[in-house]
Amino acid sequence: QVQLVESGGGLVQAGGSLRLSCAASGRTFSRSAMAWFRQPPGKERECVAAISWIGTSTYYADSVKGRFTISRDNPKNTLYLQMNGLKPEDTAVFYCAAGPQYTEPTHYATTYIYWGQGTQVTVSS
Repeated sequence: QVQLVESGGGLVQAGGSLRLSCAASGRTFSRSAMAWFRQPPGKERECVAAISWIGTSTYYADSVKGRFTISRDNPKNTLYLQMNGLKPEDTAVFYCAAGPQYTEPTHYATTYIYWGQGTQVTVSS
């Protein structure tokens, strides 16, 4: 069992930055692929970034490449998403998700087993 708690969301002006954190409980975090998803108002949930359990393999959605960086600190059981150059279209609820152990990251929501409750990110123009 893995419990995930996101933090770091908020209101920011376009061009600004935010750093999201996801604190994980449980012993399997360090062996799990992890991802950040987002769900804009009235739209489907999409994967913005994912990272392998050892941190050497990553995935980024085209819309965030060069602006967002996913990272993890396994000893601290924490996942991060550094978001720079934020745009109004980045406004969404952001979720972290944990996948099975020892798997490569994917952008498919069905890959992931555990989900956090989400944190709101609002970017004003």
